[in-house]
Parts: sequence; structure tokens; C-alpha cells
Amino acid sequence: MSPTTLVREKTNDYTHHDQLFKQLIHLFFEEFLEAFFPDVHQHIDFTAIHPLSEEVFTDLFEGESRRADIVIETKLKGAETLLIIHVEPQSYTQPEFHERMYHYFSLLYNKYRKPILPIAVFSYDEYRNEQDTFTIAFPFLHVLTFNFLMLELKKLDWRSYIKSNNPVAAALLSKMGYNEKEKVQVKKEFLRMIARMELNPAKARYINDFFERYLILNKIEEEELMKEINELDNAEEIFKLTNSWEEKGIEKGIEKGIEKGIEKGKRAEKRKIALEMLKEGSSADFVAKVTKLDIDEIEEMKVQFKEQ
Repeated sequence: MSPTTLVREKTNDYTHHDQLFKQLIHLFFEEFLEAFFPDVHQHIDFTAIHPLSEEVFTDLFEGESRRADIVIETKLKGAETLLIIHVEPQSYTQPEFHERMYHYFSLLYNKYRKPILPIAVFSYDEYRNEQDTFTIAFPFLHVLTFNFLMLELKKLDWRSYIKSNNPVAAALLSKMGYNEKEKVQVKKEFLRMIARMELNPAKARYINDFFERYLILNKIEEEELMKEINELDNAEEIFKLTNSWEEKGIEKGIEKGIEKGIEKGKRAEKRKIALEMLKEGSSADFVAKVTKLDIDEIEEMKVQFKEQ
């Protein structure tokens, strides 16, 4: 890939984007693989999932240290050999990203000495042709070809996923290849998906918040959406769903600049998500890692939950 002049978001912006994707995939790891990597999904033993501690990578290109986003240990069905799945969300373009993936792979392998399946998830808005291999070769010897799985959301047709009952597919409709004229239609299909899935309230609100972080309708588009929903057979069900989010303080769209001053509300939502994860058997360490709540607070919630 030849270097190119990039117009990039501020560092804290794209770090926030990557963090959102990290939380989504951590919370719905099985659903993520099912939606976008079904060949991998059918071979993984999801009873053996074990998130590993965040790995710190030293970026050889920029001289900075950063954390690997998702590193999970698991097994293949019917096999005892452990493997590691490394998922790397990427919200902005970088020259030589394929070489970075090989660097990350090498560091993980040197530490764990186990088979590693690398996956890159590209969520930026540009249409690009990323390389999914890194090669070292000479005229006299081909040393290696490193391959990794790759998901470029902008190249996906959002219509291919609207019949799915997969919450990750629903959330990521917001980053797929729709145009401005299709925004209302995408939002309508998203709401139909969420209503059909009948997720528990905490998960439904989480998926809704993620979606609306990236697809925001203006006032005219909102009015058009309401008209189209009114014509649906299950309009009452969808309106009931969206009203329940509003009643609990969930905004219909996350506008620029409103994040400052609502940290208390965010904390409440994190606690709700944490409680749902604890109810489903997630470990306190995993819940703390995903929600960024203090481990002592998670342990206290866990005790209170058991006493109920």
C-alpha cells in the first residue's frame, strides 16, 4: 500500500471510536463472529471463551505504545489445543496497516506461543482497498506470507443484514455502505430488527446507543422516519420500544458536544450493562474490563445480585 495524505480525526476521537467497537465486540463476541465470520463461528467452542489481559504494543512506526483491543483465548470444537483470537478495530486509515498486524501478531505469539487468528475490523467512512497479507520475500527465497481476516464495513451492503436477528449486525448497519438518501430507511430497518429480536432492555439500549452514535438524523429525516414507521404493521411495538429508551434518559441521537455533563448518566448505563453481564455469568474481571467500572464496585454488585 503506498503512503497517502490523510485527513484524520483528533487522536481522542478515533480512540473513542475504537473503544466503542471494542466494547461492542467484547459484549457480543459470539454474535460478531456469527454475523461476519460464520466459517470461524462454526468451529469455535464458546464455552471456553477467556478474555486475556490487554496487551501493550509498542508501535514501531510511530514510536508510541498502545493496547491491543481484543485478545481472547478459546478452543476449537472437539479439540484441546488453545488458540487466541485477536480482533483489531481500526477507525482511521494508516499506511502499512498490514505490516502493523504482523507486528502485533508476532508480539502476541512470542508471549503466548499458541495459534493466533488475527482479524482486522475497518470502520472508517472512506472506500479503500486494504491489503490482508504481509509478505517478506527475496529474489532467491520467499520467507513468509502473513494473512489475516478483514472486515471492511463500508463495503458491506446493509440490506444483506436486515433479515438477521443478530444484535451486532444491527448495531453495525450504522457503519455500512449506505448513502445519505438511505439514512431514514437504514434507521427504520434497524428499529424493526431490534423490535424483532426482543433483547433485554439493557442490551437493546446499548445497541441503540451504538447505532445512533454513527447514524444521526436531522429534524426533517426524523419526521420522515416517524411517517414511515406509522405505516408498518408493528408500528405500536416500535414506538413502545423507542419510548422506553427515552423514558430512561436515552437520547434519540448523540449530538456533538453533549457528552460533557452526562457522565453520571453514562455511569448508570454502565452499571446496568454490568449487572446484565453478571446475571449471564460473566466474570467480574471481564465486566470491569468492558465497562471500565472499578473492580471493587463490580464485586459489590456481584454480591448484591447473589443476595437478591
